[in-house]
Amino acid sequence: MAGPDSQKIRFCTADDGTRIAYATTGQGPPLVRAAHWLSHLEFDWESPVWRPWLAELAHAHTLVRYDERACGLSDWQVADISFDAWLADLETVVAAAGLARFALFGMSQGAAVAIAYAVRHPERVSHLVLMGGFARGRSRRGVPQQVDELRLEQELMRIGWGRENPAFRRHFTSQFLPDGTLDQIRAFDAMQRVSATPQNAARILETGSEVDVVALLPKVTAPTLVLHAREDARIPFEEGRLIASTIPGARFVPLDSRNHVLLDGEPAWSKCWQEVRAFLATGQAAAAGQPGSALPELTARERQVLELLARGLSNDEIAEGLGIAAKTVRNQVSAIFDKLQVSTRAQAIVRAREAGLGRHG
Repeated sequence: MAGPDSQKIRFCTADDGTRIAYATTGQGPPLVRAAHWLSHLEFDWESPVWRPWLAELAHAHTLVRYDERACGLSDWQVADISFDAWLADLETVVAAAGLARFALFGMSQGAAVAIAYAVRHPERVSHLVLMGGFARGRSRRGVPQQVDELRLEQELMRIGWGRENPAFRRHFTSQFLPDGTLDQIRAFDAMQRVSATPQNAARILETGSEVDVVALLPKVTAPTLVLHAREDARIPFEEGRLIASTIPGARFVPLDSRNHVLLDGEPAWSKCWQEVRAFLATGQAAAAGQPGSALPELTARERQVLELLARGLSNDEIAEGLGIAAKTVRNQVSAIFDKLQVSTRAQAIVRAREAGLGRHG
């Protein structure tokens, strides 16, 4: 699959002085990808693993992505590699990019950061997409074997991460993409080596293992799509199920794959992106940078329903598009009418259009 033609790389500075590299590509409503386990803005651009991802994420959107602190093009010499710092770095990138409202994509380790951001800034997040994510790091799942595996992996990093021979890094590659081609495996091996030092990789892994945002899940108000490979060799399927079953109204899409990082061409690839595109297509006006203060009396879900109502969709069509029951839509439409003090759909549409909703589609 051909990717976007170009990207623009810039830098912003976190409160502690750490320089964070971020890139923008594509056109359309903004979509922000929270940083995940190791990345490199330049290297990923040409990677046979990540290039197809960038093409999909930038489809009909302006994609904003960044290298987390201590890896990629961001500063490597940093004192603080903590979950709080990861969350603050996402806030810094959003501010530097000048975004008011956007869709937020969190994969793997980035899912927890995206969840925390969506709870802290509900007015900014129009859609939340979580893929292969976890709300509990390995040290928080109550499974001693997973903690033992963590310690072993950290030792592998310290001993052999920086070597030219990829044998030590191949352990991670085999979990992230067990069905990868030789070219994809080699590219992923190389990406790990160029994106972080052995010490930084081990520190990032340690921080990820201590993540616990389970208490935040019921507080997410943004419409949420959760996708997870059934046989994910890196993040257990149950972790995705936990997220989807705890975030109110979240839709869960199991994917038939063993790969933690889906690969272009595998059967689950097309299903995944069909689901993501359909989900992001709802409420595009809200995702296009409209201020979150529009109709502040409505919840995020009610604004999304009103957006689709204003585009002329029936209750049944809205229910199908959002993956919720028609009865739920009827209840939400009634609540919208009460809050807006209108009595007909036509009156609601007028209010929506005045607030900047319903203009796309």
